[in-house]
Amino acid sequence: MTHSTTTRPKVVIIGAGFGGISAAKTLAREPVDIKIIDRRNYHLFQPLLYQVATADLSPADVAWPIRGIFSRQNNVSVALTEVVDVDLAARQVVGETDRYEYDYLIVASGAHHSYFGRDDWEKHAPGLKRIIDATEIRKQVLVAFERAEISNSDAEQRRQLTFVVVGGGPTGVEMAGAIAELANHALARDFHRINSRDARIVLIEAGDRLLNAFPEKLSNKAQKSLEKLGVEVMVDTRVEDITEEGVHLQGSFIPAACKIWGAGVVVKNVGQWLDVETDRSGRIPVTKDLSLQGHPEVFVIGDAARVPWKDGLDVPGIAPAAKQGGAYVGKRISQMLKGRAATAPFAYKHAGTLATIGRHSAVIDFGKFQMSGFLAWWLWGIAHIYFLIGVRKPLMVAFNWFWSYLTFSKGARLITGLRPLYEDRDTDPKPTASKAG
Repeated sequence: MTHSTTTRPKVVIIGAGFGGISAAKTLAREPVDIKIIDRRNYHLFQPLLYQVATADLSPADVAWPIRGIFSRQNNVSVALTEVVDVDLAARQVVGETDRYEYDYLIVASGAHHSYFGRDDWEKHAPGLKRIIDATEIRKQVLVAFERAEISNSDAEQRRQLTFVVVGGGPTGVEMAGAIAELANHALARDFHRINSRDARIVLIEAGDRLLNAFPEKLSNKAQKSLEKLGVEVMVDTRVEDITEEGVHLQGSFIPAACKIWGAGVVVKNVGQWLDVETDRSGRIPVTKDLSLQGHPEVFVIGDAARVPWKDGLDVPGIAPAAKQGGAYVGKRISQMLKGRAATAPFAYKHAGTLATIGRHSAVIDFGKFQMSGFLAWWLWGIAHIYFLIGVRKPLMVAFNWFWSYLTFSKGARLITGLRPLYEDRDTDPKPTASKAG
């Protein structure tokens, strides 16, 4: 068991996402010992993962070591381990090999992509929540072009050049637009047997329109922008099955080598840890100060929390909401250390909802004020750079984006961890050397 060498209150934070980091930074000057527990040693800027998946950025551009972020905050330590359980009675977080005592607990564990009960689809259509997901998608996208180039079958070539994105939310819209830009520009001169512009990009949405969280006017503009890029948009369309061969819809089948999932998210394990009934997405209902009912020392924030907002809606699972929740809980713990009651309940301030479509267009909903097109795209970029951690990283990412924009180039299109291409179905086996007579 981990014991503190001081008698200062112990704050344990599960998860080093936007919410967890915001809470820890808010407590920087408080007389507490903070333990951040995460199964990864880095903080990930998930909103830009799709650019890693399409070779615009490298993984190092969107991830930063947790220890490096807090290298100058002396009251923070980090445990690289998996959380197994939470013992509420003993006030301990149970890790793989140790237990971590807490006086205050902040659960900010984030969400995972959900396949709505069809987890077998994941091996054919990876989601986009982790660096490993982004690099796997990048590999699949680039390999599809390579295998189309060496294919001896017209049908297989078409299958390799068909990319299906499931889910018409921001992730799906951004991925579909980025793949279209990759095919239309960055790869246009790279191949000789195929024309990368012949790629078919299909975006499938079960609802009646894309970007359901946006006003209908912006949804329509996003669809028109995608269609201008050559993306085939299918709404009111449900996926019945996903196999290695392609995607089965009701009454039709799309042969496709590369499938990408962006249709839903779920919070895993938190309800089991805290012995609380969750909603269908695995989120925990919390009180007005984001604490767990009956446990004022336990807080749940970010994707893991179900927080009522307005008009029957809940606070959205986006980075600004997580950061605001983390900052609020940090201040709330500061109040509790001083024996003060909460001055006000958590109130989410919505700064806007953003989604980008390719290199020239985006849609932004600021509530009463809405934007779309080229200027919205620049504001989207500035907003994301603003949220990047540190000083060097925003400048480096901004430079990479600007250079890519001017030259229509992409980052290093490296393919690693790949079996030999001759193992593909319609290519000849690797020739063997003939013996001398």
